[in-house]
Amino acid sequence: MIDFARVQKELQECTRDMEASGIRVSPKGDTLARLIGTIPGPIGTPYEGGTFQIDISLPDGYPFEPPKMQFATKVWHPNISSQSGAICLDILKDQWSPALTLKTALLSVQALLSAPEPDDPQDAVVAQQYLKDYQTFVGTARYWTETFAKASSLGVEEKVQKLLEMGFAEALVRSALEAVGGDENLALEKLCSG
Repeated sequence: MIDFARVQKELQECTRDMEASGIRVSPKGDTLARLIGTIPGPIGTPYEGGTFQIDISLPDGYPFEPPKMQFATKVWHPNISSQSGAICLDILKDQWSPALTLKTALLSVQALLSAPEPDDPQDAVVAQQYLKDYQTFVGTARYWTETFAKASSLGVEEKVQKLLEMGFAEALVRSALEAVGGDENLALEKLCSG
């Protein structure tokens, strides 16, 4: 059985440290077996400024079995599936220990955003891009963060509209915005020089 008293304590710990860590965990619905975790994108990475939601399911054996975590927010990262949000991280598998908490697991996921391991990928396509064309990887990761992890993702559609009104084709507009991480002015330069 899940140790709900412990889960309650862990949620309180996350709430207490939220100012410092930016990490939140809250129940999803009326059971403590399904939670939603929120981590801020690490500063100095293409994920900076994004807020990423992670679905957490606690198995019956928690804390002796690792929590099941997957990104609910789409993210472009070698160790996270761009399709399902599955996370490739040892502490969520065989390196889990009951001494770890939901907060330490989320901190590890956040650290993974800062330090991808393309040699042990969850998403081979992203890992290849990371290894072979790092600039494009960074641009795509930024664009995904802008589009899916920022509250202002409406901004992307507004930028697309503005550029469409200037007479550019939508496919070109979207790929230009993606290539420059959502920067409207750089996208316009790219389109004009294109």
